[in-house]
Amino acid sequence: MRLILQRVSRGRVSVAGQAIAEINAGVVILFGAGQADTDSRLAEERLLYLAEKVAHLRIFEDEHGLMNRSLLDVGAAAIVVSQFTLFADTRKGRRPSFTDAAPPEIARPLVDRFAALLGTLGVPTQTGQFGAHMLVEIDNDGPVTIWLER
Repeated sequence: MRLILQRVSRGRVSVAGQAIAEINAGVVILFGAGQADTDSRLAEERLLYLAEKVAHLRIFEDEHGLMNRSLLDVGAAAIVVSQFTLFADTRKGRRPSFTDAAPPEIARPLVDRFAALLGTLGVPTQTGQFGAHMLVEIDNDGPVTIWLER
């Protein structure tokens, strides 16, 4: 699993011109599932690790301007967006290969489970629409962009 986490002052996801998710301060998480994530036992361990990491990652500033506060500390929200292109292989040719990405029947439950785990940890969480063409608006704050992989 690969995640791109971006701290945002505002995030929004639209499908066919309609907003389906919208937050103010928080994080937009681009979530990619790979072929290695097909083992359900390992996947659950990875999902829990990543959800706890995201919820507790200190990427928000404290009163001294230092990144010492987490999503939970500041009461911020998250949007989780499925992003198979995080597994693009660009080593050959000019067209990316996506053979390392998990197939939709594996990826969809992983995205849903990750979002649910974030919610149970206390992070208000919304999602994009799996498989849809989405417009993802990210007002990256900082900018702070973190790559997590497990």
